[in-house]
Amino acid sequence: MTKPTETASQAYRDIERFATADMLTAMLDGQQAAMEAVRAALPALETAIEATASRLVDPDSRLIYVGAGTSGRVGMLDAVELYPTFGWPEERCIFLLAGGSISVAEARESAEDDEDAARAEIAGVDCGPRDVVVGLAASGSTPYTCAAIEAARERGALTIGIANNPGSPLLENAECDVLLETGGEVLAGSTRMAAGTSQKIAMNLFSTSVMMRLGKVYRGRMVDMKPTNKKLVQRAVEMLMQVAECDEASARAALEKTAFHVKPAVLVVRGLSPEEAAVALARHGDDLHRALDEPG
Repeated sequence: MTKPTETASQAYRDIERFATADMLTAMLDGQQAAMEAVRAALPALETAIEATASRLVDPDSRLIYVGAGTSGRVGMLDAVELYPTFGWPEERCIFLLAGGSISVAEARESAEDDEDAARAEIAGVDCGPRDVVVGLAASGSTPYTCAAIEAARERGALTIGIANNPGSPLLENAECDVLLETGGEVLAGSTRMAAGTSQKIAMNLFSTSVMMRLGKVYRGRMVDMKPTNKKLVQRAVEMLMQVAECDEASARAALEKTAFHVKPAVLVVRGLSPEEAAVALARHGDDLHRALDEPG
């Protein structure tokens, strides 16, 4: 039985012969379908986000992404951006890509069939009950991804499956299932398009929401970001000026005392020493809202 993501639409059967403007419009309509698929999946995403945030409160927990091909690269991109954006510890974020790191820049389609490799890699990272494993596959039946999710669930990890075909094994085997029902592609079978776009949108929402639930955002700002270049240093200064309502000199002085970490710098501007700021944040689970609300 042909999967929805592999079906061809009669409306686009001669798309390669369309005028360029019509070709672009058709493909853009497919991207709009991706947005609507994510909108329909918001309740499932909410469940996955709440469950993930609850698990990741444990300081020994990790977020593990699994996928092959385009889906694997979408997961990888989400994973590598968590440290610079939210200060999420690099050792607590892992991505398993079918075929290994070489698959980042080189398509290795056969790797997605390797179930043994998936199980070995889940065991190799010592996946366990504290961890969250997110598997992405447009088809929902990619052997590598499905085997990794099965192995992770057997080890007690929270498992989340994100797929674009209803009733697929990945969705059935994961504890939290997120269906992004994009249907057939404008270019039949090219799941890097609507399906891939829907996964990227979903992962943006998923990881950003999880990080907000974990206290990585304050007043809509990325207060745990890592200022690793001049642009980001200036962003940290401006962020602190806005959040703490102070001038630039005070912001820079506070940031220099906290290794340019905005969150404790807010407390330093309010009169705490860097050591006191660190203690206050630790006492409140690294939540700046609660640390600021503390009497005295």
